[in-house]
Amino acid sequence: MKKMEDSKDRRDKMDYTIQQMAELSGITTRTLRFYDERALLKPAYLNDAGCRIYTEKEVDRLQQIMLYRSVGVALKTIKELVDRPAEKVQQSLLEQREHVTNKQKELNRLLKVLDDTLLYYKGELEMTDSEKFEAFKQKSLLENSEKYSEELRIKFGREVLKGSNEKWMEMSDFDYRKLEEVEKTLFQKLTKFIKEGEVPSTLAEEIFALHRLWLQFSWKNYTKEAHRGLSEMYLADERFTHYYNENCGIGATEALCQIIEYYTR
Repeated sequence: MKKMEDSKDRRDKMDYTIQQMAELSGITTRTLRFYDERALLKPAYLNDAGCRIYTEKEVDRLQQIMLYRSVGVALKTIKELVDRPAEKVQQSLLEQREHVTNKQKELNRLLKVLDDTLLYYKGELEMTDSEKFEAFKQKSLLENSEKYSEELRIKFGREVLKGSNEKWMEMSDFDYRKLEEVEKTLFQKLTKFIKEGEVPSTLAEEIFALHRLWLQFSWKNYTKEAHRGLSEMYLADERFTHYYNENCGIGATEALCQIIEYYTR
């Protein structure tokens, strides 16, 4: 028994150089240095030679970081999660387990649609128009819920968010395709606006009308106040900012929010 305890003590006290940490975890030393620079994973100390040294505490933290990265959590959010008090770690991991479970369900739904579609084209199965799009609506709802539900719930209330989700799932196939067309047109006009647009203008008014219409596909009750409140979230949260900037170009989110602010006065 004493021998086992001694072995555990040595294991618990094992230190790793940055190279050993990289080999242990399977990530590069460059990534570890990047995590150090971002204060995401600092070494326990520097040895006499100035080399980074990691202990079991940093090993545990790195494992959490890699778990969160593997399910697509942004680095900024990961830092907030791993900086939580020790008693909150289990809660964070349980939340991520639920996230992975939901993703697994999403993949299973998409796999079923793929299998059913293959049978449909073979003439072995009938598919209604609704069945052809159901999984994609559920996928979009799940993605939005995972990304933004907490912020939206705080901003607009649980009942408003629930009503919006219900309306989304009840959307007809025609409306779902129309929504995608509206968003595509919105992206095109917003891309044009950030190059040559101004407020007020006909182009700005068209963009505002398109964004309002896009919201009304899932909002049960539209108000200018809620629309303006949403635009404030766009600017406050980098995930929203990234969405429009990625689809339309740098500055797109700020431009859209400027338009919304003007036309919701």
